[in-house]
Amino acid sequence: MNLATFRQVFRSPDLRRRVLMVVALLIVFRFLSHVPVPVPDNAALANFLKTLFNSNKVLGFANLFSGGALTNFSIILMGVGPYINASIIIQLLTQVIPSLESLSKEGEAGRKKINQYTRLLTLPLAFLQSIGMVLLVQQSSKQITGLDLIGKPNLFQWALMTLTITAGTILVMWLGELITEKGVGNGISLIIFAGIVAQLPKTAAQFQSLVSGDTGKLFTLFFFLAASLLVVAFIVILNEGQRNIPVSYAKRTRGDRVYAGVDTHLPLRVITAGVIPIIFALAFLSIPGIVGQLLQSAKTPWVASAARSLTTIFSSSGPTYAIAYFLLVVGFTFFYTSVVFKPDEIAENLQKQGGFVPGIRPGNQTAAYLKRVINRITLAGALGLGLIAVLPFIVQGFTKSQVLTFGGTGILIVVSVAIETMKQLEAQAVTTSYEQY
Repeated sequence: MNLATFRQVFRSPDLRRRVLMVVALLIVFRFLSHVPVPVPDNAALANFLKTLFNSNKVLGFANLFSGGALTNFSIILMGVGPYINASIIIQLLTQVIPSLESLSKEGEAGRKKINQYTRLLTLPLAFLQSIGMVLLVQQSSKQITGLDLIGKPNLFQWALMTLTITAGTILVMWLGELITEKGVGNGISLIIFAGIVAQLPKTAAQFQSLVSGDTGKLFTLFFFLAASLLVVAFIVILNEGQRNIPVSYAKRTRGDRVYAGVDTHLPLRVITAGVIPIIFALAFLSIPGIVGQLLQSAKTPWVASAARSLTTIFSSSGPTYAIAYFLLVVGFTFFYTSVVFKPDEIAENLQKQGGFVPGIRPGNQTAAYLKRVINRITLAGALGLGLIAVLPFIVQGFTKSQVLTFGGTGILIVVSVAIETMKQLEAQAVTTSYEQY
């Protein structure tokens, strides 16, 4: 966004109001991330969770999404996770349930109905995930510290904690929808963006303490900063990369008028799936660790031994975890792209509108051509996403430091949301300038 567009945004009363609305709601979100769930000793629990999340990359990723609310055991510790899960479930069900598929094709009314289903599904998911998170923290504190930092709650206290966390999730979902409706950009994405950016001062403080403790690592820090800029550039190229398929429309006759043909293109994005494959991969990788923790105290010796082996093999600091992470991201990229990109439907719509790909017959051959092209560019996107996902493991292997690690997924989200929000601001600024004449 150039300087002229930036000035136009703040000269327009409507755009200025929208931007200020976004800022105000994000401040409310950050305030809520410091409101703790009532437990006997919040300070002790926060210190324990900080140590736990630093040692577990899966939980650390969830804490990054919540903007540190998990570490604070805040009322919004689940962040927008349940809403994202509900959206993914509804999107998958739309592909297999005919009634939902037909509803998704009904335009604005169908979209509103599907959004309503997503909100309704978010409520039970938030409640179940709140129970699971409290149980995980309770059991982890018992195993690691020997103390129940949750405080052995009774039934009323359990209900209070879970309902508070569930209400916090619904509140964050409402804030996100307010940002989308009254502000600029996608509200849910901006909330995740704010949560990640809020961790930057903490990361900067860690860098400062590292250099002040050992000035010999100053060169390593400069190398890290330069490499970070290269990673951002790579993510921008990957995020904006697309293959333009030429499409031509034949001449059309309507009444006494003949409309000339039009040459345009069909853009196919390199990473159609976005960051969804990384979320899926992390969800699957968390299963062995959770199962291992639950079964470590089993009375049957071989079950307890197998659980310990499972926990060791899939430790977030081990090579098996990194390899499985990369392969799962690549696999889920192809899977989710096949869910959201339908070559048969696109080919059918082109044929109905009189469009065709030059040199390709309309219908089945066009669908086969689009499928072949999307598979090729998805391979490059999948490998790029996989590389971004395992980047912290690679950097940690070179630097031998837990501090000097790239948050590849976090950078991907920040860059993607920033680019998309700037594009929307530019579009609205152009619309506002046209309205003056």
